[in-house]
Parts: sequence; structure tokens; C-alpha cells
Amino acid sequence: MNRNLKIKLLPFILTLAVIILDQITKLLIVKNIPYATIGAQYFGDFLRIVHISNTGVAFSVGATWSETARHILFSLLPLIVIGLVIVVYFRNNDFTMLQRWAIAGIVGGGLGNLIDRWFRKEGVVDFIDVKFYGLFGLERWPTFNVADSAVVVCGILLIISFLIIVIKEKNKEN
Repeated sequence: MNRNLKIKLLPFILTLAVIILDQITKLLIVKNIPYATIGAQYFGDFLRIVHISNTGVAFSVGATWSETARHILFSLLPLIVIGLVIVVYFRNNDFTMLQRWAIAGIVGGGLGNLIDRWFRKEGVVDFIDVKFYGLFGLERWPTFNVADSAVVVCGILLIISFLIIVIKEKNKEN
């Protein structure tokens, strides 16, 4: 195996770690916390571990759509997008290591939630519930899971990494 391929494959350790951690935590939640209940609270009611499921996507968008529409838009389409991301990932030699790790984390999070959509009839298991103090009109942030966290954190890192490159290139021009 050549060095370039090894460099590109290494970040997929994060993909596997996210999928494994996501699925283990969801199994623990399903096994130990009855559905629609609070299993634990920390820092008063700031952080709660709950057991709910979501048949939609972020913020329950599409949860009331038909099963066929949800299957196409939330299972098949994301799989195609993840496949395209992986193709671009391996064809591109210009990504930085941070960008490669961030992409791998996003792919792991996406696959973690797809596993739920394919194998859990109740939908994606969500369990992290955080108080949001009325910001944006939300008393609590929508409940999420490890996969969601990986997508958001790695997505932010990816955007920051691209911004840093743009700033560096702009400074070189000046």
C-alpha cells in the first residue's frame, strides 16, 4: 500500500470510532432507559439523558412525512451523498489532514444515524438533552446523539479549516 493511500485511510479510524461509540451509546439508552423518560440529570436540569427517537432529520424535520418519502430522502439520498463525499475524498490530494479527519468524522456520524434509519423501525435514537435558556426561542436544544455531535463538531472544524486556507491565500496575495 502506498504512503498516499495510507494517509487517506488513517482518518477512517475516526469514522469507525464514531459509528461504534454512537451505536454502543444508543444500545445502552434503549436497554436502560424506558422510552420517553429521563434517565439522569446533571447540573440541575442543564443536561439530561433521555430516551426518544426521531423518524425525521435535524429538529424532527420530515417526521410526519410518508414512510416512502422519509426512506428516499433520509436513507437513500444521504447514502448517495456519503458515497460521493468518499469518492471526492479519495480523488482529492489537496485536503489537509484536519480536513481529512473532519470529513471522516462527518461520514461516521452520517453512517451512525443511517444505521438507525435502516435497522430501527422507531427511527434514530436521540438521548442528549441540553437546556438552552430561551435562546432562539428554545427552552431546550433539540435532543441529539453521538453521531449528530460528530457531524456538527467535524462540520465546524471543516468550515474553519477552509476559512483558514482562504485567509492564508488572501494574505499571500497582499
